[in-house]
Amino acid sequence: MAEKQAVIYIIDDDEAVRESLGFLLMTAGHEVHSFASAHAFLETGLPEADHQISCIITDMRMPGMTGMDLLRNLKEKGSGVPVIVITGHGDVPLAVEAMKLGAADFLEKPFDDVAILNTVKAALTRRRAAHQQDTLRDEVSERICALSQRERQVLECLVAGQANKMIAGDLGISPRTVEVYRANVMTKMQAQSLSELVRMALLAGISPPTLA
Repeated sequence: MAEKQAVIYIIDDDEAVRESLGFLLMTAGHEVHSFASAHAFLETGLPEADHQISCIITDMRMPGMTGMDLLRNLKEKGSGVPVIVITGHGDVPLAVEAMKLGAADFLEKPFDDVAILNTVKAALTRRRAAHQQDTLRDEVSERICALSQRERQVLECLVAGQANKMIAGDLGISPRTVEVYRANVMTKMQAQSLSELVRMALLAGISPPTLA
């Protein structure tokens, strides 16, 4: 399946900046949506509907809601979309503060085409990796929910590094029964090896059981 085209949101009160950035990014193959204010952008709802990877490029100083205000808003809403901040020379300390709020990067004006394209590419690459990890975590969690209570117990024991005999003793079942449950867990979790199974469980937040 072909990868969906990335969407770039440009937020700047300067029409010339919006047009020049938009043209550059569309030429590079991205879908672009431009907004004259952060409020106008937020009125459209949070991006990344239907799992489409996106990135936000926003000016720092804008009338009304500033780039910093936008970052705070997105952080409060739990958005994982990377935000690249455009800033003037005197705003570098402010841009550093923005990164502490979660901005992916910042660019000082004036910047060249290569700089903005490379910055966007890096932000999208990191976002895709994080998105893939989130998707895998969700899939693994669904598989874990499909396990029976006993299968879940066996999985937790395997994560704790216990051998079949030890699991059998802790759960009060035979080693042969443990082998059956273990095989069921491997099948339901779609794991090809024990190491893969453990990685899946850790990704989903499975921790070893506390045994009396």
